Amino acid sequence: MHSHRSLGASGSVAYRAGIVERMRIAMRIVVMGAGGVGGYFGAHLARAGHRVTFVARGAHLDAIRRNGFRLEGSRGDIVLEDVDATDDPATIGRPADVVLFAVKLYDTEAAGERIRPVVGPQTMVVNLQNGVDGPDRLAGVLGPEAVLGGAAYVSALIAEPGVVRYTSDMSRIVFGELDGRVSDRAVAFRDACREAGFEAEVSPDIRATLWDKFVLLATNAGLTTLLRKPAGEVYTDPEILDLAAAMMREVVAVAAAEGVRTSPDIVDRSIALSKSFPPGMYASMYHDLARGRRLEAAGLSGLVARRGRALGVPVPHHTTVWCALKPYVEGG
Repeated sequence: MHSHRSLGASGSVAYRAGIVERMRIAMRIVVMGAGGVGGYFGAHLARAGHRVTFVARGAHLDAIRRNGFRLEGSRGDIVLEDVDATDDPATIGRPADVVLFAVKLYDTEAAGERIRPVVGPQTMVVNLQNGVDGPDRLAGVLGPEAVLGGAAYVSALIAEPGVVRYTSDMSRIVFGELDGRVSDRAVAFRDACREAGFEAEVSPDIRATLWDKFVLLATNAGLTTLLRKPAGEVYTDPEILDLAAAMMREVVAVAAAEGVRTSPDIVDRSIALSKSFPPGMYASMYHDLARGRRLEAAGLSGLVARRGRALGVPVPHHTTVWCALKPYVEGG
């Protein structure tokens, strides 16, 4: 199989057209991490007729193999009775067109190594992890040409083995090439996502997109986990809301010091979105803490604390949250 660079001008056009046409028909999609995010978008793509393989483990994998996969929520359920699922990507047998990479931040490098067998010359690996450093870390394993940064806007979790439940109306992904190109493969996958029933956009500056999301993500994850309270209690208290805004401004300041220009109104928009969250909604990191699992805190408030210190940006609130959660990052 030839790479894009080995083709002449007419061959390049035909090659790109071939990719787009293949994606329109049916893509081979591997979901690396079939939890809330991967399970939600993977289920929609499977229902739309794409050949989806879920990579899961433990009781969740056993239930999927035995009973299929179920996505539940207020906008209707998706029930997949015949599902390809494995705990070893090497058994899938051939490269994927798309890998949705949705593992926890602390598993990035190990999971990147595990998906090598399904990453061919044309495979696009869409990183849908929390935080802002996942795409670069994954690119360090697979090479930058394979990886696209991505932001998932959904609230979902594994309700029980084999069942993912979504808890809000958010249903969108934004992704883009790390070098800023609006590539044919990204546009083709965007169209496939829209046809599968959720919104998708291609960002020409995915790093700015990730930091825009991170303003709220790092703050919401830190606060709801530290306070052990859902959005309905956190964001209706005026003093806690002031704290949240201060934490958001810390993230904006770190982004600016990194050379990333976040949206001018990102703090106001993030506060407004926080207030609109369903009353009982928590960040996923809270559920990990409550279940005694490892936490992603090192890549959220911990990253803000480390980058702030290195860049000389004061980030006292995120540093406090990081220090308060640090004893729990290994679970137990």
